[in-house]
Amino acid sequence: MGLWQRLKSFFTGDHFSEEVWEEWEDLLVEGDMGYQNAQTIVSALREKSKAQRWKDPSQLKEELVSLIQNMVKTVELEFSGPTPHVILFLGVNGVGKTTNLAKLANWYHKEKQKKIVLAAGDTFRAAAIEQLSVWGQRLGVRVVHQGAKADPAAVIFDAITSASSKNEDMVLADSAGRLHNKTQLVNELAKINKVILNKIPSGSYRKVLVIDTVTGQNAVEQAEVFHQAVGVDAILLSKWDSSAKGGPVLSIAQKLGIGVAFVGVGEKLTDLAPFNPRVFAEEIVGS
Repeated sequence: MGLWQRLKSFFTGDHFSEEVWEEWEDLLVEGDMGYQNAQTIVSALREKSKAQRWKDPSQLKEELVSLIQNMVKTVELEFSGPTPHVILFLGVNGVGKTTNLAKLANWYHKEKQKKIVLAAGDTFRAAAIEQLSVWGQRLGVRVVHQGAKADPAAVIFDAITSASSKNEDMVLADSAGRLHNKTQLVNELAKINKVILNKIPSGSYRKVLVIDTVTGQNAVEQAEVFHQAVGVDAILLSKWDSSAKGGPVLSIAQKLGIGVAFVGVGEKLTDLAPFNPRVFAEEIVGS
Protein backbone atom coordinates (compact mmCIF):
# COMPACT_ATOMS: atom_id res chain seq x y z
CA MET A 1 0.00 0.00 0.00
CA GLY A 2 1.36 3.41 -0.97
CA LEU A 3 1.93 6.26 1.46
CA TRP A 4 -1.21 8.17 0.47
CA GLN A 5 -3.45 5.11 0.76
CA ARG A 6 -2.02 4.45 4.22
CA LEU A 7 -2.58 8.06 5.25
CA LYS A 8 -6.20 7.96 4.06
CA SER A 9 -6.86 4.74 5.93
CA PHE A 10 -6.69 6.57 9.26
CA PHE A 11 -9.39 9.08 8.29
CA THR A 12 -12.86 8.30 9.56
CA GLY A 13 -15.91 10.49 9.85
CA ASP A 14 -16.10 14.02 8.50
CA HIS A 15 -13.24 15.72 10.30
CA PHE A 16 -9.53 15.49 11.03
CA SER A 17 -9.17 14.41 14.63
CA GLU A 18 -5.96 14.89 16.61
CA GLU A 19 -5.52 11.12 16.49
CA VAL A 20 -5.48 11.24 12.69
CA TRP A 21 -2.75 13.88 12.65
CA GLU A 22 -0.70 11.84 15.11
CA GLU A 23 -1.05 8.74 12.96
CA TRP A 24 -0.05 10.71 9.86
CA GLU A 25 3.03 12.03 11.65
CA ASP A 26 4.01 8.50 12.69
CA LEU A 27 3.60 7.26 9.11
CA LEU A 28 5.86 9.98 7.75
CA VAL A 29 8.49 9.09 10.34
CA GLU A 30 8.16 5.43 9.28
CA GLY A 31 8.75 6.66 5.73
CA ASP A 32 12.22 7.77 6.87
CA MET A 33 11.47 11.47 6.53
CA GLY A 34 12.82 12.20 9.99
CA TYR A 35 10.90 13.39 13.06
CA GLN A 36 11.45 17.10 12.47
CA ASN A 37 10.37 16.94 8.82
CA ALA A 38 7.31 14.86 9.72
CA GLN A 39 6.31 17.46 12.32
CA THR A 40 6.79 20.30 9.85
CA ILE A 41 4.70 18.62 7.17
CA VAL A 42 1.85 17.60 9.47
CA SER A 43 1.76 21.03 11.10
CA ALA A 44 1.45 22.70 7.69
CA LEU A 45 -1.27 20.26 6.61
CA ARG A 46 -3.17 20.77 9.85
CA GLU A 47 -3.11 24.56 9.47
CA LYS A 48 -4.15 24.40 5.81
CA SER A 49 -7.05 22.06 6.46
CA LYS A 50 -8.24 24.26 9.33
CA ALA A 51 -7.98 27.48 7.33
CA GLN A 52 -9.71 25.98 4.28
CA ARG A 53 -12.20 23.99 6.38
CA TRP A 54 -11.38 20.82 4.50
CA LYS A 55 -13.06 17.61 5.54
CA ASP A 56 -11.94 15.25 2.77
CA PRO A 57 -8.32 14.03 3.10
CA SER A 58 -7.99 13.98 -0.70
CA GLN A 59 -8.08 17.79 -0.58
CA LEU A 60 -4.70 17.64 1.16
CA LYS A 61 -3.03 15.38 -1.39
CA GLU A 62 -1.75 18.14 -3.65
CA GLU A 63 -0.63 20.15 -0.63
CA LEU A 64 1.38 17.16 0.65
CA VAL A 65 3.06 16.76 -2.74
CA SER A 66 3.92 20.46 -2.84
CA LEU A 67 5.36 20.42 0.68
CA ILE A 68 7.64 17.49 -0.08
CA GLN A 69 8.64 18.99 -3.42
CA ASN A 70 9.63 22.27 -1.78
CA MET A 71 11.61 20.54 0.99
CA VAL A 72 13.83 18.67 -1.47
CA LYS A 73 16.70 20.58 -2.98
CA THR A 74 17.70 20.02 -6.59
CA VAL A 75 21.05 20.98 -8.07
CA GLU A 76 22.79 20.84 -11.44
CA LEU A 77 26.39 19.76 -11.78
CA GLU A 78 27.85 22.95 -13.21
CA PHE A 79 31.51 23.81 -13.68
CA SER A 80 33.05 27.27 -13.86
CA GLY A 81 36.70 26.27 -14.33
CA PRO A 82 38.69 24.95 -17.30
CA THR A 83 38.76 21.32 -18.42
CA PRO A 84 39.34 18.65 -17.48
CA HIS A 85 36.39 18.74 -15.13
CA VAL A 86 36.61 16.20 -12.31
CA ILE A 87 33.77 14.40 -10.51
CA LEU A 88 34.74 12.39 -7.45
CA PHE A 89 32.21 9.66 -6.67
CA LEU A 90 31.54 8.99 -3.00
CA GLY A 91 29.45 6.36 -1.24
CA VAL A 92 29.56 3.30 0.96
CA ASN A 93 30.16 -0.11 -0.54
CA GLY A 94 27.04 -1.66 -2.03
CA VAL A 95 25.10 1.47 -2.99
CA GLY A 96 25.84 1.09 -6.71
CA LYS A 97 28.56 3.73 -6.83
CA THR A 98 30.67 2.25 -9.62
CA THR A 99 27.66 1.34 -11.75
CA ASN A 100 26.19 4.83 -11.44
CA LEU A 101 29.58 6.34 -12.23
CA ALA A 102 29.41 4.44 -15.52
CA LYS A 103 25.84 5.64 -16.09
CA LEU A 104 26.86 9.26 -15.59
CA ALA A 105 29.88 8.78 -17.85
CA ASN A 106 27.51 7.46 -20.52
CA TRP A 107 25.15 10.41 -19.96
CA TYR A 108 27.93 12.98 -20.41
CA HIS A 109 29.33 11.08 -23.37
CA LYS A 110 25.99 10.71 -25.18
CA GLU A 111 24.04 13.80 -24.05
CA LYS A 112 26.90 16.31 -23.84
CA GLN A 113 29.41 14.76 -26.28
CA LYS A 114 32.17 14.86 -23.67
CA LYS A 115 35.45 12.96 -23.88
CA ILE A 116 35.52 10.93 -20.69
CA VAL A 117 38.27 9.30 -18.62
CA LEU A 118 37.49 6.95 -15.72
CA ALA A 119 39.80 6.72 -12.70
CA ALA A 120 39.75 3.52 -10.63
CA GLY A 121 40.26 5.19 -7.27
CA ASP A 122 38.70 2.39 -5.21
CA THR A 123 41.96 0.49 -4.92
CA PHE A 124 40.88 -1.20 -1.70
CA ARG A 125 38.84 -3.73 -3.70
CA ALA A 126 40.37 -5.44 -6.72
CA ALA A 127 36.83 -6.21 -7.89
CA ALA A 128 36.05 -2.49 -8.10
CA ILE A 129 39.03 -1.91 -10.41
CA GLU A 130 37.96 -4.83 -12.60
CA GLN A 131 34.35 -3.65 -12.65
CA LEU A 132 35.30 -0.13 -13.75
CA SER A 133 37.59 -1.55 -16.46
CA VAL A 134 34.68 -3.58 -17.83
CA TRP A 135 32.46 -0.49 -17.86
CA GLY A 136 35.21 1.44 -19.65
CA GLN A 137 35.33 -1.19 -22.39
CA ARG A 138 31.56 -1.10 -22.82
CA LEU A 139 31.54 2.69 -22.97
CA GLY A 140 34.58 2.93 -25.20
CA VAL A 141 36.39 5.28 -22.81
CA ARG A 142 39.81 5.15 -21.19
CA VAL A 143 40.27 3.82 -17.67
CA VAL A 144 43.29 4.86 -15.63
CA HIS A 145 44.12 2.30 -12.95
CA GLN A 146 46.89 0.70 -10.97
CA GLY A 147 47.00 -2.48 -8.92
CA ALA A 148 45.01 -3.26 -5.79
CA LYS A 149 46.16 -1.39 -2.67
CA ALA A 150 47.74 1.37 -4.77
CA ASP A 151 47.47 4.95 -3.52
CA PRO A 152 44.03 6.13 -4.74
CA ALA A 153 45.13 9.78 -4.73
CA ALA A 154 48.01 8.87 -7.07
CA VAL A 155 45.64 7.03 -9.43
CA ILE A 156 43.32 10.03 -9.67
CA PHE A 157 46.25 12.43 -10.03
CA ASP A 158 47.53 10.35 -12.97
CA ALA A 159 44.06 10.35 -14.56
CA ILE A 160 43.79 14.14 -14.36
CA THR A 161 47.31 14.60 -15.70
CA SER A 162 46.60 12.20 -18.56
CA ALA A 163 43.25 13.81 -19.43
CA SER A 164 44.85 17.24 -19.46
CA SER A 165 47.64 16.15 -21.80
CA LYS A 166 45.13 14.54 -24.20
CA ASN A 167 42.65 17.45 -24.08
CA GLU A 168 39.89 15.25 -22.70
CA ASP A 169 36.89 16.88 -21.07
CA MET A 170 36.12 14.98 -17.88
CA VAL A 171 37.54 12.64 -15.29
CA LEU A 172 35.05 10.56 -13.31
CA ALA A 173 36.86 9.08 -10.32
CA ASP A 174 35.75 6.18 -8.15
CA SER A 175 36.65 6.02 -4.44
CA ALA A 176 36.48 3.53 -1.58
CA GLY A 177 33.46 3.32 0.69
CA ARG A 178 34.40 1.18 3.69
CA LEU A 179 32.44 3.09 6.31
CA HIS A 180 33.20 0.48 8.98
CA ASN A 181 36.66 2.07 9.18
CA LYS A 182 35.46 5.66 9.31
CA THR A 183 38.70 7.36 10.39
CA GLN A 184 40.79 5.67 7.70
CA LEU A 185 38.18 6.44 5.04
CA VAL A 186 37.88 10.10 6.01
CA ASN A 187 41.67 10.52 6.00
CA GLU A 188 41.94 8.85 2.60
CA LEU A 189 39.21 11.03 1.08
CA ALA A 190 40.75 14.17 2.58
CA LYS A 191 44.05 13.28 0.92
CA ILE A 192 42.36 12.67 -2.44
CA ASN A 193 40.51 15.97 -2.12
CA LYS A 194 43.73 17.85 -1.38
CA VAL A 195 45.57 16.25 -4.32
CA ILE A 196 42.75 17.14 -6.73
CA LEU A 197 42.55 20.75 -5.54
CA ASN A 198 46.33 21.08 -5.90
CA LYS A 199 45.97 19.93 -9.50
CA ILE A 200 42.89 21.81 -10.73
CA PRO A 201 40.87 24.90 -9.65
CA SER A 202 37.84 24.36 -7.42
CA GLY A 203 35.50 25.45 -10.23
CA SER A 204 36.54 22.39 -12.23
CA TYR A 205 35.79 19.93 -9.43
CA ARG A 206 32.59 18.45 -8.00
CA LYS A 207 31.89 15.69 -5.47
CA VAL A 208 28.85 13.44 -5.91
CA LEU A 209 27.51 11.18 -3.17
CA VAL A 210 25.62 8.05 -4.25
CA ILE A 211 22.77 7.21 -1.86
CA ASP A 212 20.82 3.95 -1.96
CA THR A 213 17.14 4.95 -1.62
CA VAL A 214 16.27 1.85 0.43
CA THR A 215 18.93 2.59 3.06
CA GLY A 216 16.63 4.62 5.32
CA GLN A 217 17.93 7.08 7.87
CA ASN A 218 21.39 5.48 7.65
CA ALA A 219 21.71 7.52 4.47
CA VAL A 220 21.70 10.70 6.55
CA GLU A 221 24.59 9.44 8.66
CA GLN A 222 26.48 8.46 5.51
CA ALA A 223 25.96 11.92 4.04
CA GLU A 224 27.26 13.52 7.22
CA VAL A 225 30.46 11.43 7.13
CA PHE A 226 31.27 12.21 3.50
CA HIS A 227 30.25 15.85 3.81
CA GLN A 228 32.53 16.22 6.80
CA ALA A 229 35.39 14.57 4.91
CA VAL A 230 35.35 16.53 1.64
CA GLY A 231 32.12 18.51 1.29
CA VAL A 232 29.45 16.96 -0.93
CA ASP A 233 28.17 19.03 -3.88
CA ALA A 234 25.32 16.82 -5.06
CA ILE A 235 23.55 13.52 -4.51
CA LEU A 236 22.83 10.77 -7.02
CA LEU A 237 19.91 8.61 -5.92
CA SER A 238 20.55 4.96 -6.66
CA LYS A 239 18.03 2.12 -7.11
CA TRP A 240 15.04 4.45 -7.15
CA ASP A 241 11.53 3.27 -7.94
CA SER A 242 8.08 4.22 -6.74
CA SER A 243 8.26 1.75 -3.85
CA ALA A 244 11.55 3.11 -2.47
CA LYS A 245 11.64 5.27 0.63
CA GLY A 246 12.93 8.66 -0.42
CA GLY A 247 12.44 10.29 2.96
CA PRO A 248 16.16 10.54 3.86
CA VAL A 249 16.59 12.95 0.94
CA LEU A 250 14.44 15.44 2.84
CA SER A 251 16.57 15.10 5.96
CA ILE A 252 19.80 15.48 3.99
CA ALA A 253 18.46 18.57 2.22
CA GLN A 254 17.20 20.18 5.43
CA LYS A 255 20.14 19.24 7.65
CA LEU A 256 23.10 19.54 5.26
CA GLY A 257 21.73 21.66 2.42
CA ILE A 258 22.78 19.13 -0.23
CA GLY A 259 20.69 18.83 -3.37
CA VAL A 260 20.00 15.93 -5.72
CA ALA A 261 21.35 16.03 -9.27
CA PHE A 262 20.54 12.62 -10.77
CA VAL A 263 18.37 9.55 -10.19
CA GLY A 264 19.26 5.99 -11.15
CA VAL A 265 16.12 4.03 -11.99
CA GLY A 266 17.39 0.68 -13.29
CA GLU A 267 20.35 -1.47 -14.26
CA LYS A 268 20.90 -0.32 -17.84
CA LEU A 269 23.45 2.34 -18.75
CA THR A 270 20.66 4.60 -19.92
CA ASP A 271 18.70 4.25 -16.66
CA LEU A 272 19.79 7.62 -15.30
CA ALA A 273 17.94 10.92 -15.39
CA PRO A 274 18.33 14.46 -14.04
CA PHE A 275 16.43 14.82 -10.77
CA ASN A 276 12.86 16.12 -10.98
CA PRO A 277 11.58 17.16 -7.51
CA ARG A 278 7.94 17.19 -8.61
CA VAL A 279 8.05 13.63 -9.92
CA PHE A 280 9.99 12.57 -6.82
CA ALA A 281 7.32 14.03 -4.49
CA GLU A 282 4.46 12.50 -6.49
CA GLU A 283 6.06 9.05 -6.39
CA ILE A 284 6.68 9.24 -2.64
CA VAL A 285 3.07 10.22 -1.99
CA GLY A 286 1.73 7.79 -4.55
CA SER A 287 0.03 10.26 -6.87
